Formats: sequence, C-alpha cells, structure tokens
Amino acid sequence: MKIGLFIPCYVDAVFPEVGVATYRLLRHLGYDVRYPEGQTCCGQPMANAGFEGESVALGERFEDKFAGFDYVVAPSVSCTAFIKLNYPRLLKGKHECSAAKKTIDVVEFLHDIAKVDRPLGRFPYKVSLHNSCHGVRELHLSSPSELNTVKFNKIKDLLALVEGIEVVEPDRPDECCGFGGMFSVEETGVSTKMGQQKLMRHMATGAHYITGPDCSCLMHMAGIAARQGCPIEFRHVVEILAAGL
Repeated sequence: MKIGLFIPCYVDAVFPEVGVATYRLLRHLGYDVRYPEGQTCCGQPMANAGFEGESVALGERFEDKFAGFDYVVAPSVSCTAFIKLNYPRLLKGKHECSAAKKTIDVVEFLHDIAKVDRPLGRFPYKVSLHNSCHGVRELHLSSPSELNTVKFNKIKDLLALVEGIEVVEPDRPDECCGFGGMFSVEETGVSTKMGQQKLMRHMATGAHYITGPDCSCLMHMAGIAARQGCPIEFRHVVEILAAGL
C-alpha cells in the first residue's frame, strides 16, 4: 500500500513534530510512506474567509501532487474534512478529483483501514481527550452527543493501545473549543471565552495533558493556558500513539 503524507501548512510551520510522528508511526506499521515535495495549503483559510475561488488552484495542485497513491493520510481533521467534502464541488468540471476521495485523517486510517490492534507506544500520564468538531461531525471519529446513536470513539480506541495511559473526557466532551479558524479572528471575544470554558473543563479532569486530532484546537487552548498560567500540556494524538516507538 502506497501512502502519500499530506502535512498541512500550519502543521509544517508550527507543529513539525506532529508530521514527524505521523511519518514514524506509519513506517513503524510497515507502510510505504512518501512525502511529495512542493505540497502546500489545502485552501481552507481562503474558503472560510469568503474567497472560495482562490482555493481552486490549491485543490488542483493537491490533486496533481497526490495522484497515484492508494491513500493520502493527514494529521488534521479540519484540513482532511475540507478536502474530502469540498474539493469534488470546487473542482467539478475543472480538474480530475481522485486524490480527495482517497484522503483520510490519520486516526480514521489507523482505526478503519489499518485496523491497528497491537500495542503502540508508552505514555504513562493522565490525558483528557478533546473531540474536535470537524472530527466528530464531518469525519465521524466519534459519536456526537446531540444524537441518540450508539456511542463510539475511534480516538479513544487507539489510545487504549498505548501503555500506561489513562484517558478521561471533560464534561460536554464534544463541545467546540471556540477556535473555528476564521471565527477566532472575526469573533475574538466569543472565541476566547469558549476556549477558556473548554480549557477549564479539561483541567477539571485532573489530566496532565490534553490531546486531540487537530493541532488548531490544541493551539487555541494552549495559547489560553499560557496566558492564564494553567499547568497543563498539549499533544496531538499521533504524538502519543508514536511515543517511544
């Protein structure tokens, strides 16, 4: 199986360790992983800001860079959701759209495609799980609390494979942290208040770390934690899964 590794621009620029952990974990599991050079932003910021047309060229570039792979794996639920749900519409009649159909978040890939069921890394800490909105309601990594459906959580299933970890969830486990991309820029006050409330619920669990499948949510809460002097750390879920490998 040939995997193309897509590292979103903000992960590449701010959280490169998450990209490295994703590559290391996939290689540890025996996959042929390639990182196409010249990849760039998926176009989500432009589209969310109301300039959707400017994301078309980036979608075309993505399709060209990731043609020929069995799967395109990314450690970002928001970018993955944007590609999967919007590229077919944005590129319709303009460019072949095949890579988007094979694009998948790393959690979904590990859980549903690789079906990992053997022990992974070691992380002997209490960790509070943050279920990002895009992951819950667009990629279905966990069941949304507002629906009367069978409860599941693919992130929690994978973390159970890590030695020494204790996973907890805050009250209102899938409520938004307030980041929301452009929302945090256009509605800073509301975004900050939502982040403060979410952070406090995570901290109430007594966890040493907060983890989740999207660096943007973690970045938002980490900034608030730093400003308020809150003694808690943040790790992307793939960093915990790959810890010690």
